[in-house]
Amino acid sequence: MTLTRTPYEVARIGDEIYERDIRALIEAEHHGEIVAIDVDSGSWGLGKNILEARERLDSALPEANDVFLVRVGEKVIHRFGGRSPRGQQ
Repeated sequence: MTLTRTPYEVARIGDEIYERDIRALIEAEHHGEIVAIDVDSGSWGLGKNILEARERLDSALPEANDVFLVRVGEKVIHRFGGRSPRGQQ
């Protein structure tokens, strides 16, 4: 599987699709779940974790390449770094 867009483009387009087409449909009942969005078609899969969301997208659209992942109700899926900066909790 090879990306056809830069990671920045995938994130920008994926976020636009999520905000425009998906968020209002799922946010109230699926907070904390993961959405996998194919940025070429706008197709998406919803799951309790990344693997489940991606499997649901792949079952509907096996050729999905440029996929954006977002946690419902959050801006990020993972936080990088081992601890918070000194003096901040």
